[in-house]
Amino acid sequence: MNKLTIIGNLTRDPELRTTSSGINVCTFTVAVNRRRSANSNQPEADFFRVSAWRQLGENCQRYLAKGRKVAVVGPVSVQTYTGNDGTTRASLEVTADDVEFLSSRNEDAGYAPAAPSQPAPVAPAMNGFEEVDDEDLPF
Repeated sequence: MNKLTIIGNLTRDPELRTTSSGINVCTFTVAVNRRRSANSNQPEADFFRVSAWRQLGENCQRYLAKGRKVAVVGPVSVQTYTGNDGTTRASLEVTADDVEFLSSRNEDAGYAPAAPSQPAPVAPAMNGFEEVDDEDLPF
């Protein structure tokens, strides 16, 4: 089974294109931070190219932007190419089966939440449940 789940931030705004057969495809790159070792001061990241097709791609182009946090699930493939300096390089590409938007639309470029305009409502003590008297139960 080839299925990858990544969580990271977009490195640039998504691009939406249409194939010659009329199918929409949205491409973007997700940077996934690695966990730092205790002696490392430099943050490290892996970069994944993502392709989202049809309606999923249209939604990604409409609601995502550089810096937004996403979770992407789908199969991964490796594409090799020759760089400008003549070295062989590899690119990891994920064909998105599912994309979860983890940044809210109110967040500034996906990095920090915007200040709330009003205080958050206090949750009821019963968390949406209502108290039932034992006399009301049919058993």
